Amino acid sequence: MTAFWSALPTEGRWLLSTVAISTLGRGLTLPFTIIYLHEVRGFDLALSGALMSLIAVTGLLVTGPGGTLIDRYGARPVLLAGLASMVAGASLLAFATHAAVAAVALVLMGVNFGVSWPGFNALIATVVDGDLRQQYFGVNFALVNLGIGVGGVIGGFFVDVAEPATFTAIFLIDAASALIPMALLLGPLRHVRTHAAPEEHVDESADPASYRAILRRPAILWLTLLTFIAMFIGYGQLEAGFPAFARQVSEVSTRVVGLSFAVNTAVIVVLQFAVLKLIAGHRRTRVMQVMAVIWAGAWLLLGATGLLPDSIAAAIGVLAFMGVFAFGETMLQPTVPAMYNDLATDRNRGRVNAINSAAFQGGAITGPIVAGLLLGEGLDAWYIATMVAGCAAIALLAVALERRVPASANGVPARAPVVE
Repeated sequence: MTAFWSALPTEGRWLLSTVAISTLGRGLTLPFTIIYLHEVRGFDLALSGALMSLIAVTGLLVTGPGGTLIDRYGARPVLLAGLASMVAGASLLAFATHAAVAAVALVLMGVNFGVSWPGFNALIATVVDGDLRQQYFGVNFALVNLGIGVGGVIGGFFVDVAEPATFTAIFLIDAASALIPMALLLGPLRHVRTHAAPEEHVDESADPASYRAILRRPAILWLTLLTFIAMFIGYGQLEAGFPAFARQVSEVSTRVVGLSFAVNTAVIVVLQFAVLKLIAGHRRTRVMQVMAVIWAGAWLLLGATGLLPDSIAAAIGVLAFMGVFAFGETMLQPTVPAMYNDLATDRNRGRVNAINSAAFQGGAITGPIVAGLLLGEGLDAWYIATMVAGCAAIALLAVALERRVPASANGVPARAPVVE
């Protein structure tokens, strides 16, 4: 960690040192937003769920235009606009007593959700490169989880549905936390340029960096499909399919479900640095294959808990699932964003990261839908089988991707010996 920190440029240190603090507000509100809408503001549960989906849907719609704007004007102004939207949305949601007001607030938050992923990834890729880039994405992921995890724990002790003011407070803190990256962009990072100089731009009508042209590149196309499936069977299940399976099939308590998320965060924070050292110098596609095997084992472990419902063994199995799954996450998060950015240039970096973001959001949106259909019909075994099949698909896609991606983008210097 000391060597990594010493190798970072000043801008990278500024970005990384504020990650956990700036995500603390998100952690305060993330687990409790639907509780706030339903139990505090009194909206119907179905309506509350529909309102929650506005964040992801808006983010997906905004990601494409956001990537184009990043390439044309740079990440800094786009991120500032997104963060300003976040401040306005979270502040408005804190006092939303009508569903229409809540909808506007969540749409504003979704705008930030849509531009922050490609914007910050483009910013990171501009500040750090080479092997340092993969390490940075991994450390950043651990710190994001640390901020969200600590925020969730604090929020759990602080909020009270009988005291609406406690919820107002956490949403205002969430709004205030967005001011931290805004201060960085207006201060220490104001000179960072993520886009090509104006004289380097070509006629947009013949721009080879269009979304269509980018997706025609085999490496980008295969990587995007792999990312979508990984999100579909991964993050798309953590807030929907996994809790539903744990409650309905494994029959564990809500306390166990809540504790499992703490296990997830702890494993990521504790193991991420060791995993970064372990995967350094190895082909990223091989790391993805190992991750797929680990995730398959995790889903089979969760499926086994359904054989011993409402038991200590089931509870231990649910906690173990989240721990094993988190171990796989520590391999996925450093490799995929780094590969996308190693395949990008300053002229298309925003759009390449927007494609990554869209694949992530697409999987996160469709995953809960499929989980609801399968588990709602009592097809528990088919649900687990679908998740394991998804893991097998990731492994196969990684094999196909390895044949199409340059060695330098696969984490191996072109003239360096390959470490198998």
